Amino acid sequence: MTSRWPVRRPTEQAALRAVCRSARPLPPVPALMAALVDAVDRRDLEGTCLAAHRVVRAAAPEVGE
Repeated sequence: MTSRWPVRRPTEQAALRAVCRSARPLPPVPALMAALVDAVDRRDLEGTCLAAHRVVRAAAPEVGE
C-alpha cells in the first residue's frame, strides 16, 4: 500500500523534550571514576570523554543546568 504522505515520526526536539521530563539517576561517583580509569587504561577516547562528563554531572548536578 502506497500512501501519499510519509508516516509522521517524532522529531529530535520532541525526543529531547521527552528525555528532559524523565529523571534518570546517575550511578555513584566511585563507579563512574572506576569506569573513567578503565577507559583511560584502554586508551578509549570516547569512553574517557563520556565517563569524565558523567563524573562531573554526578558530582555537581548544577553544572549541567
